[in-house]
Amino acid sequence: MSQFILYQGKAKELSYFPYIIEFANYKIQNIQLNSQEIKASEGIRICLIVDGKFDWNIDGQPFLLYPNDVSLTCPWQTIGSSKGAYDIGALMWITIKPLHFEANGELVLGEWSSISETDQRVIGTILSLNKKPILTRLKACQQIFQNIEVELFTKELGYRTRVNHLIDELLITAVRHLSKQDNLRRDFPQTFLKLEQTLRENLSHPWSVEEMAGLVGLGTTAFSEKVKAFSGFSPLNYLINIRISEAIKLLSRKDLSLTDIALETGFYSSQHFSSTFKKLTGYTPREFRKNTD
Repeated sequence: MSQFILYQGKAKELSYFPYIIEFANYKIQNIQLNSQEIKASEGIRICLIVDGKFDWNIDGQPFLLYPNDVSLTCPWQTIGSSKGAYDIGALMWITIKPLHFEANGELVLGEWSSISETDQRVIGTILSLNKKPILTRLKACQQIFQNIEVELFTKELGYRTRVNHLIDELLITAVRHLSKQDNLRRDFPQTFLKLEQTLRENLSHPWSVEEMAGLVGLGTTAFSEKVKAFSGFSPLNYLINIRISEAIKLLSRKDLSLTDIALETGFYSSQHFSSTFKKLTGYTPREFRKNTD
C-alpha cells in the first residue's frame, strides 16, 4: 500500500476507533523543515523505524534509531527531532489515547481493550518507570503494524474486533520487550538489585507481584521462585522488609509523623504500619523512635 498518515477526525478509516489519534506508514524521501518538531506525544506513541537512521530527542535526551528499533513514549513525554525535521527513511507509528493514564502508572485503556485490569496496571507501571524509551531490534512489531493497516483499509468481516486485538498485541509485545531488554545480559542477582532500587524509590506505590515480575520481564511463578531462592522470602514479604527498613531510616526524622512515614513507605494506614513494624522488630514505631532518641 502507498504511504499515508491517518488523523482522528479526518480519516474515515479511524471513525470506529476514537482511541487512535494517529496511524501512519510514512516514507521520507527528502528533508522537509518543521516536519518533526519536539512536542508531547499526546498519547501512548509506538513508532517503528522501517528504513534509515533517525536522530531524535525524547524527553530531552538524544537517541539514534535504526531499522527495527521502536520508540515507546507516554503522553507526558516529548519526542521529535532537534533539527525540526524527519531524516530520510521510512517509519510506521500509532498514537493511542487511553481513557486514563497518569504519570504514577495508573492506566485504563478503555472498553475497546481486552487486556485485563491487572495487566493494564502492570503495563502502566512499567511505562511510567521507563527511563529508556527505545526498544532495540523489535522487528515483530512490523508485522503487527502491517496487519493493522490491512484491516483498516480492507474492512473485512470482524475488522473492528481484529484491529482492537492487534493494538493490544502491539502494546503487549512492546512492553514485554521493554521489561526484558535491560535484563538480557544480566544474571538475576544484578537484575534483583535493580528491582530493589526501583522498589525503594517508589515505596508508596501499592506494588503487586505481577508488577514486580513485569519490571524484570518474568512470569509471576518464575519470579516468585527466583526471589525466594535469592532472598529466602516471597516477593511480598521481601517488599515488606524493604518497607520496614526504609521506615526505620525515616523514624529518625522528627519532622515526619508516624502517619507520614506509613504512607511514604507504602502502608495503607498507621495502624497497619504499627502492627507490621512490631511483628518484625518487636517494637511499635513509637517505641522504636523513643528508644533511638
